Amino acid sequence: MAELPKINLMTAGHVDHGKSTLIGRLLYDAGAIREEELRKLKELAKEYKKETWEFAFIMDRLKEERERGLTIDIMHSPFQTKKYFYTIIDCPGHRDFVKNMITGTSQADAAIFVISAKPGEGVQEQTKEHAYLMKVMGVNQLVVAINKMDAANYDEKRYNEVVEEAKKLLRSIGYDVEKIPFVPVSGLKGDNVVKRSENMPWYKGPTLIDAMDATFTPPEQPIDKPLRIPIQDVYSITGVGTVPVGRVETGILKEGDAVIFEPAGVKGEVKSIEMFHKKIPEARPGDNIGFNVRGVSKNDVRRGDVCGHPDNPPTVAKEFTAQIIVLQHPTVIAPGYTPVFHIGTASVACKIEEILAKIDPKTGQVVQEKPDYIKTGDAARIRVIPTKPLVVEKQAEIPQLARFAIRDMGMTIAAGVVLDVVKAK
Repeated sequence: MAELPKINLMTAGHVDHGKSTLIGRLLYDAGAIREEELRKLKELAKEYKKETWEFAFIMDRLKEERERGLTIDIMHSPFQTKKYFYTIIDCPGHRDFVKNMITGTSQADAAIFVISAKPGEGVQEQTKEHAYLMKVMGVNQLVVAINKMDAANYDEKRYNEVVEEAKKLLRSIGYDVEKIPFVPVSGLKGDNVVKRSENMPWYKGPTLIDAMDATFTPPEQPIDKPLRIPIQDVYSITGVGTVPVGRVETGILKEGDAVIFEPAGVKGEVKSIEMFHKKIPEARPGDNIGFNVRGVSKNDVRRGDVCGHPDNPPTVAKEFTAQIIVLQHPTVIAPGYTPVFHIGTASVACKIEEILAKIDPKTGQVVQEKPDYIKTGDAARIRVIPTKPLVVEKQAEIPQLARFAIRDMGMTIAAGVVLDVVKAK
């Protein structure tokens, strides 16, 4: 069988709007989960007194999540349709877990945006927050699932109301709503997820899975861009040597390549590359690999470093300009503030040296030059100085290493993209 094109898919939407259940149902009905696995999960759901949660349990493997009934970590689950091989990044909707949501959006090519049709639910504050996040992080392909139609008695009028709310929100942020399908579904009962529903004869559009195949296109493989591999971990393996591990974001890594790790500045030569414990001659974007490097010791390289080729090494920033959106902050953000920036696999404290302009997130127009501070809900352009060497790239050149999250006080306070970089000498 020829390899199907791959798409990384995220789910977004308010915490109780049924994302996990919907995805569990999608995986089960698409044949990615076996009957006996589901039976086990049903028994488990009973044990935890959470009947009807068995589909959510497919995604929420962690015991703590099952007990709290929340998605905490990001689960990766693959399934395939006639057209694509999808990897679902199930992103947490819960407020504490926005950091993981940002990791998810930074890897996603497309999203299922879940909004509940249950009376009294619809578009919530968090629905809005996730929509902004997706837009800022560059997730432009959406299918909207109007979920819990069973709880709305499969009412066409209620579906239309929620679609109007959703369109208004997405249009205001800059999505082209004419290109987005709005599918009425029930994750719990399985209506219109993979199988057509008999409960909504008034709906003539595609099922969720057909809408995905019709709407999404796989990302261009950025193989013509310079090599960039953010390092997640480094192992020292007896008899093998130093083995950095990471996901290739751009470019191609081949056996025998000379490589450089920045900001460490150390060089080595690639002896071998492994993926899923198999040796491969070359690695391409999206591949999660371990590669053995000669001439580099385990202490030379660490998580957060980025591997590239010496002729076009990863960019180490002395300072950079970025556009951010403030998701939540108890007070205000003013120049001098030094929170932790998460870019690729790196997390480094960076000082917001200057707030250049406040901008309208919907249009990108400048609303105010050099404001004294910014607060929750504001979008702004800022000038940033890392407190220690950090690799970042421009959005226009290597967007994969231009997206970041800003965290402080145990929460994600902002997300953004790098517009320009002043290189360190």
